Amino acid sequence: MKIKVSEGSVLNVKGDLLVVNAFEGIKKPGGATAVVDKKLSGAIIELIKSGEITGKLGEVNLVHTQGKLLAKQVLVVGLGKAGEFTLDRARIAAAAVVAEAKRIKAKKVASIVHGAGVGGLDIKPAAQALVEGGMLGAYRYNGYITVKDDSFFEVEELNIVEQDAKKIGQIKAGVRLGQVVGESVNNARDLVNGPANRVTPTYLAACAKKITGVKVKVIGLAEARKMGMESFYSVSKGSKEPAKFIVIRYGKGKPEYGLVGKGVTFDAGGISLKPSRKLWEMKIDMSGAAAVLETMRAISKLKVRKNVVGILPCTENMPDGEAQKPGDVVGSLSGKTIEIISTDAEGRMVLADGITYARKLGVKKIIDVATLTGACISALGDAASGIMGNDQQLIDQLVEAGRESGEKLWQLPLLEEYKDYSKSKVADIKNATEQGMAGPSIGGLFLQLFAENAAWAHIDIAGTAFLGKERGYLSYGATGVMVRTFINLLTR
Repeated sequence: MKIKVSEGSVLNVKGDLLVVNAFEGIKKPGGATAVVDKKLSGAIIELIKSGEITGKLGEVNLVHTQGKLLAKQVLVVGLGKAGEFTLDRARIAAAAVVAEAKRIKAKKVASIVHGAGVGGLDIKPAAQALVEGGMLGAYRYNGYITVKDDSFFEVEELNIVEQDAKKIGQIKAGVRLGQVVGESVNNARDLVNGPANRVTPTYLAACAKKITGVKVKVIGLAEARKMGMESFYSVSKGSKEPAKFIVIRYGKGKPEYGLVGKGVTFDAGGISLKPSRKLWEMKIDMSGAAAVLETMRAISKLKVRKNVVGILPCTENMPDGEAQKPGDVVGSLSGKTIEIISTDAEGRMVLADGITYARKLGVKKIIDVATLTGACISALGDAASGIMGNDQQLIDQLVEAGRESGEKLWQLPLLEEYKDYSKSKVADIKNATEQGMAGPSIGGLFLQLFAENAAWAHIDIAGTAFLGKERGYLSYGATGVMVRTFINLLTR
């Protein structure tokens, strides 16, 4: 979808569809909607009076222009209550517009920026939210289907119209950021939705090497073992698919931020084999790595003024004759030893070496992201990701960045009492417990041991990485979660 910005009146816009808006409960529209309504001889006000237009969030109503405007049709999108309007509601409204445009097969769509007037939003983030919502709402994973689907329609152009010349620069800046964010999120969704026999560690390494403006280092399994990454090696050795420890560096100085993404491209559970029901979903266990990879691509495009390293420990977790076994004791890059209680608690093991690698680079702030625990799904469902860490300021910054980006984060505790659950009699720590309590926090405490004195936050996206049912601007399947939050954090 091509996106452009035009200066001028909405009355002079040509195209298939012109989009204006209405807040819930209004009796008479204002702004651009009022201008359009006057040209349409009060048609929008009549629909409000009749109750057909209520202004509820995401509601769409078509009005035929009958030659009174250059645009063929007008779409009134509901923004909900003015006092409750947010950037995320702007995204939801934009996605609703794109869905309706696709339904009526409108190739060229023109829209005002939603919420920058009565809604109280600043024009730049409002324009960004409009573009993000449109791009995320338009997403579709095409996969490897060989038969062409003629029923699918794609909007060709979104033209953002503004009459005030003084606002054009800010709108263009918001559009640019929204395009990069939308593209990166959708790229991450493609990676996560992709089948595990295609999206392998080797494939992710190739994707990393295509990013411009960064330095990429790919460490193979044999080299990783020589370097002391025994925890990463222990998980990887049960699969014939070559593991890759991928390092993406952006900026010229010592990295201030280290993003570590779990990259288990398929998780069978190892010897602690998972049940077969929905086992196909374990292709999504590299969602953290996808988020980090696409964040690195975005910050390079945006020329962010921060030094960042992305670390992607990528492997499969499979059961064969060489796979690690419950009861084994392995080392790690940090020198700490780990007793394997469950080979299905592999994510924290690859992250342990990833976090240690970042710490050895001198990274000041380390953030890891992973589909780590099923217990986080039980605790928070698919609406919020769990966050925990040893630095409250970093946690607060991430929560706020997520709130602005439309990605909810909920802090979970790392209580001293929980540490007893993971104590081992034969190693420094167990990789899992058998109590079945405080699962997300137990995983976080394990990783905290490897973060040591670095400022560190852990984000568990087990519930939010993949949706079983569409919601708002997100379709069924991969969400690309945390890409928006990370970009927001790093562009501040």
